[in-house]
Amino acid sequence: MADDRVEEIISTFLLDTCHQYQRPNYYVLLAKLGSFDLVRIHPPDNDEAALIPLTTGSVAEFYIQPMLSCVGDIDVMYHRNDQLAIPAGTRPPTQLPADFHSQVKVSEIRDSDFPGYVYLARSYLLTECSDDGEYNAVQSKRQYASVVNVHGDVLHGPATMHKILISQELAVYLRTARSEMFSDAVPCVRCLSWPPQAADWPKRRRNYGWPDSATVDRVVSNGCDVVRVAHRQCKQHEWMNTHQWRLSFSRAEVVLLNSWMPVQQILYHVLRVLMKTEGVLDITDNTGSKIFSNYHIKTLMLWACELKPRHWLTEDLNVVRICVELLHTLAVWLTDARCQHYFISNCNLLDHPDHANASKLTSVTEASLVDWFINSYLRKCAQLCTDSVSRLFEDVSTATKLQRALSAVVNESVAISRETSLYYIADSHFGVASLVSCDSLTVRSWLCCMNELAKMHPSLPVYVTAVTFLHVACNTRKTALRD
Repeated sequence: MADDRVEEIISTFLLDTCHQYQRPNYYVLLAKLGSFDLVRIHPPDNDEAALIPLTTGSVAEFYIQPMLSCVGDIDVMYHRNDQLAIPAGTRPPTQLPADFHSQVKVSEIRDSDFPGYVYLARSYLLTECSDDGEYNAVQSKRQYASVVNVHGDVLHGPATMHKILISQELAVYLRTARSEMFSDAVPCVRCLSWPPQAADWPKRRRNYGWPDSATVDRVVSNGCDVVRVAHRQCKQHEWMNTHQWRLSFSRAEVVLLNSWMPVQQILYHVLRVLMKTEGVLDITDNTGSKIFSNYHIKTLMLWACELKPRHWLTEDLNVVRICVELLHTLAVWLTDARCQHYFISNCNLLDHPDHANASKLTSVTEASLVDWFINSYLRKCAQLCTDSVSRLFEDVSTATKLQRALSAVVNESVAISRETSLYYIADSHFGVASLVSCDSLTVRSWLCCMNELAKMHPSLPVYVTAVTFLHVACNTRKTALRD
């Protein structure tokens, strides 16, 4: 379509339809309910220890709600409260957050030959002193922690994968064509300190003020995690495959992506959808490992947000033009086998050149991307609307016709958004009722439930309290009062 107005129409449509969440989000609710399941579980080797969950990934990173879902899998990281990682050569802390166990095994994070990948060497045992609440450290026999899937679960990278079926009615409500999605529970070891491997990141010169100093301080204060996965070049090595771990900056990424402007989140969403629909994210090497992932797109966006001036996005916004520029940057990275980790300066995320995908990305022009938007993105948005609206997309051969069709989609999107507000709350209440009535609540899981659901909507903690009292009353009529 030759009319220059089309790119402006596309940008306006995305800004008008990618609303910020103003109500409980079903994906977030699923993640929270998954977290509560973890809270009730004790590690198999210590029935006094507990698991501490954290929602990460797209559910936690995106605050926009496009018509096409920006949520992939539901990612929940969790660490044991009787384990801790510290940078090699440092002393273990004398004080820990309140949710840690009274006895904590401490491992030192030791570098491997692959930047970003490490080993954990068990070095100390911390024991809480009952009189002052501080911990005493006793050095223990050094032993490297192994990576073992003790439960034999299906693994998706470092995660244990669980399937969630989506009914046709729920799929319409969630604006997705998927019949299932997956919940990935990623075990990790908590590190309360910012790792020395990323020591340059907080001090890096930032000419355009993003992230600002307050955001940098918040990221650093959250520390990092260590997840149980080996570098892809080490998966055939018997010892390294079972003893190598990876530094995870998921906590930092959630903070950073939530500090983005809406247009930055929109660009990230569009690039993810584009790469998925074009099959780039499904390409694997001869070992079956994926060559390219959403993490490369996230890295591209993080660097762009730091290195580009703000007016690059805010003046005469053109989503099509910006996406083409980003895709061409990514093509250069693939050609040069160069994708620098955003946090670790000496870590390259690409092992070898990928000329095929580089050529595909280089060939993307504004005209071809407009065609993709119309046929593979906007048309799918229209199909989520009523027949009378979706039929307007049968002829969008001119900018005027496209404008008329998209205006109808926007209007219906706003109407649908208002009508489904009560469904969001109703589904949230149903999920809470199921949690309380079907599962064995503990004081700890109940407090976790109250705190997390309060972040979603002020009505939910009130509902949790009401349902909990009803559940207790119902059960105490049948049996004696128990814990």
